[in-house]
Amino acid sequence: MNFLYVLLAVFAFGVMIFLHECGHFLTARLFGVTVKEFSIGMGPRLLSYTSKKTGIVYKICALPIGGYVSMEGEDEESSDPNSLGKKPAWQRLIIMAAGGVVNLLFGFLVMLLCVSLVAGTALTTPTVGSFPALEEGRVAPSYEAGLREGDRIVSVDGRRVRIGAELDYEIMRRGIAPVTLVVERGGERLVFENFSFPTFEESGETLGGRDFYLATEKGSVGAVLRHTLCRSTMTVRMVWESIFDLLTGRFGIEAVSGPVGVAGAMVETAKTGVENFLYLVAVISLNLGVVNLFPLPALDGGRILLLLVSAVIRRPIPEKIEGAIHLVGLILLFGLMIFITGKDIVQLFIG
Repeated sequence: MNFLYVLLAVFAFGVMIFLHECGHFLTARLFGVTVKEFSIGMGPRLLSYTSKKTGIVYKICALPIGGYVSMEGEDEESSDPNSLGKKPAWQRLIIMAAGGVVNLLFGFLVMLLCVSLVAGTALTTPTVGSFPALEEGRVAPSYEAGLREGDRIVSVDGRRVRIGAELDYEIMRRGIAPVTLVVERGGERLVFENFSFPTFEESGETLGGRDFYLATEKGSVGAVLRHTLCRSTMTVRMVWESIFDLLTGRFGIEAVSGPVGVAGAMVETAKTGVENFLYLVAVISLNLGVVNLFPLPALDGGRILLLLVSAVIRRPIPEKIEGAIHLVGLILLFGLMIFITGKDIVQLFIG
């Protein structure tokens, strides 16, 4: 049974890679760029097919950790009039951005499916539904601090919350210290300064926790779309804030996962139910879209940045220099991937 879950995880990861590369491939073909190869996976070739009409080589490789679309003139000078370097800057920008954009769109659609599946029971609002029953004489800390049933939480430390998932995320991230809580009650707004939430430890990190139940709402079309949009934008923000936390030292490198760690998480999540698995697929797809658009060498965002620099200085960056920049970035990226993959494999076997 575990083997089937592994296949499911690999398949889902492969779909996300395939869609990403399709974004680059289809826009390149749309603008008439000469495409040499379309590869899903990296490393040794398992299967391949060469189109007699276009000469494009389609490949499936052994390592399902990425893929690529190889275009004429992408990292080298070319005399081909249909090479990437010969195309207008706006067309090259669309081609470079298309992979990440497709991942973002796919993540949004999967998130929509997730929300639709639970729309009848689990669309939570940032409204206090009730407090848990505690031992005689004790009340929940949030109740003791002033919250009451029916209070709608508007913001946590200045971060607006519109659905229950956003509230949980802000409490988890910011609730490790006293926060400013803005609440609507009976048509009035109340401000709680230095409001403290309970905290808990998970994987060696301190996180804020909620000590009350949230109210739910009916799964209307409007509610489903609102929850989908809020969850998707929240996920994108989580990616950026996670990078910030990593750079500032709040989270260590052990919190970062590569393809092996991601696949392991997908296997474990698949065992808990289809809704949780689909949610993880949505999060990973949105994550892929955002990270690939980071302005770093060898990533799509790095290529977009160089295109914008060329537009600002009004002359193209020499292809040899651009190729060298991306080569260095690629070496560093692969080095980081090898390190993280090794860490994931060690954790997989030692728990």
